[in-house]
Amino acid sequence: MPPDTHTIDLRVVLGSTTPPGRLHRAVEGAIERAAERGTSADLIDLGALRLGFADGTPLEQTDDDTAATIEALDKATAVILATPVYRGSLTGSLKNLLDLTPVPVLQGKVVGLVAMGASDHHFLGPERHLRDVLAFFGAVVMPVAVYLNGGDFEDGQPGERAAGVLDELFAATVEVAGALAGTKAGFEPTPLAAKAIKPRSGSTSSGSASG
Repeated sequence: MPPDTHTIDLRVVLGSTTPPGRLHRAVEGAIERAAERGTSADLIDLGALRLGFADGTPLEQTDDDTAATIEALDKATAVILATPVYRGSLTGSLKNLLDLTPVPVLQGKVVGLVAMGASDHHFLGPERHLRDVLAFFGAVVMPVAVYLNGGDFEDGQPGERAAGVLDELFAATVEVAGALAGTKAGFEPTPLAAKAIKPRSGSTSSGSASG
């Protein structure tokens, strides 16, 4: 029996802190179309949140949006990380969120990647760096990412190609998450970052960020 993708709760993290622009409109449109297909998807817009720096403060002692944002990621079945290209890599705001995130939140979780740049010159930068970071968590990263450039937009709106590849990534991420639900994929072998951390109940093995 095929997996019931309607039970997948998707979170889309937009790693930009500038005013809503092309990438915001692109992922927002993809979220709306995902809803039409029956997939619950919510946007975590880092530009609209107040997160502290990853300075070791326990989440329960934070007085901003950090704890609620981490909780939203924790409850998600699958995650899409979307970032504009900054200095050939992901944004500092997205990296800071990942630095704040405990290992169990993303361990074994299916993650899709989206990046956008003015041209194709840095198309592998954010993807390569995000794959390195997500390997620390033991996340299950989708094998192919989406990269958008300026030519994928007209008057600031995503064109047919942009909408099409985003829809394909969203649908594939949900399908993989559904197929892996209840399996040990992503939990065994335990990622090195989690080996010395007490497993979370109900998980094969997991832990929290160890700095």
